[in-house]
Amino acid sequence: MASRGRRGGAPAREGEQRREEQAEQQVPAPQGPGLVQAMQTQAHTQAALQAQLEAQEGEMQQYLEEKKASQKRPAATFQQ
Repeated sequence: MASRGRRGGAPAREGEQRREEQAEQQVPAPQGPGLVQAMQTQAHTQAALQAQLEAQEGEMQQYLEEKKASQKRPAATFQQ
């Protein structure tokens, strides 16, 4: 059997490891379909965050209205 440069399960040489690390670091920015997918994902995320923000603003508005209403009610008088 022919081996591919490694004998007996020896670890990869440092030069090979460096080349692999450099290749991973030099991944190009997505282009073509990958870019379209990234833009669609960003748009979806932005829409979800906008909906969440609007829901929170709605909850805040309801809270403020309830707070105003409770302040208009006469406070319970305490008798000694």
